[in-house]
Amino acid sequence: MNARLCLLALTASLWAGHALAERADRNKPVNIEADKVTVDERKKVHLFEGKVVLTQGTLEIRGDTLTVTQDDEGFQKGVATSQGDGLARFKQKRDGSGDYVHGRAERIEYDGRTQMTHLYVRAHVTSGKDEVQGEFIEYDGYTGQYVVTNSSSKSANGSGRVRAVIQPKTPAPE
Repeated sequence: MNARLCLLALTASLWAGHALAERADRNKPVNIEADKVTVDERKKVHLFEGKVVLTQGTLEIRGDTLTVTQDDEGFQKGVATSQGDGLARFKQKRDGSGDYVHGRAERIEYDGRTQMTHLYVRAHVTSGKDEVQGEFIEYDGYTGQYVVTNSSSKSANGSGRVRAVIQPKTPAPE
């Protein structure tokens, strides 16, 4: 039971807090369901496997695996992945609105220190009715800014193009 509480506390701080995310979420308990969990306390690594579902308030993350690591200063990083044709997914309500941010990719990485989320391979993010897609998406949780490329990193050296759909915020006058 003590190991489970430690594990939940570790994972709670991992996903707690984009500046534009629902602020109340960071005070909610974290629940994780998986078919299996492997814990290496010496290396501070937790590996969840099999239909992983993490929830904390309005935040939900799904994948085939979720690996959580913690550095010596207590900051956590998480990597959610999916195999085959499936994609790892996340969603979270934006603070002050009814809109949700939805993301999906083969691999989703989150850094608790920098509040950065990276989505790799078949990456797609929607916020309200706006959407972006490419092979790589970097989302800054502090500023709400995105970088989208069609390469495997922030570099724009990939082949192909990215796609964005930006909806008008107010109806156009007739």
